[in-house]
Amino acid sequence: MTETLAFGTAETVLGRLLVAETETGVVSLAFRDTPAARARTAKATGLPVVDAPARTAPALSALRDYFAGHLKDFDVPIDWRLTSDAQRQVLTTLYESVPYGKVVTYGELGDRSGTGVHAQVIGQIMGSNPIPLIVPCHRVVASNGLGGYSGGSGVEVKRWLLTLEGSVPATLDWDITRAP
Repeated sequence: MTETLAFGTAETVLGRLLVAETETGVVSLAFRDTPAARARTAKATGLPVVDAPARTAPALSALRDYFAGHLKDFDVPIDWRLTSDAQRQVLTTLYESVPYGKVVTYGELGDRSGTGVHAQVIGQIMGSNPIPLIVPCHRVVASNGLGGYSGGSGVEVKRWLLTLEGSVPATLDWDITRAP
């Protein structure tokens, strides 16, 4: 049986998210559904694209529930094919050990993952995470603040996500229905 790639979208407060899924699991998530994002993912996986809305439905439903404040843990299968062995080790450690509402520093994640890589390298791995939100790179912070974020429109999206999860106190004007 030939493996294939299916795309689906979820409307969220942060915009229309694009999820790509193989028979194995979610392989990528992009903050914007664009033809270029679809083409990059198809090229990176090397898989033919099919129309299979039932395949992406569980992940899309989970994302909608997350943004509504109802979902604490993503329980969707992951396809790690777009990661190197080192990335996979760090991202798997993050996915399995940093729950909703918690944060970890770049250095702590490096230690937990057993890779022995420097915090700066952990930051680069977070920046290249092909499955943000589901593999929660927004929960990895600097030892002296939020650190960076390459998802969405940047660090304000990270702050918004951490506020949603209760890791960062909400400001008086914070609103779950309004994007940063």
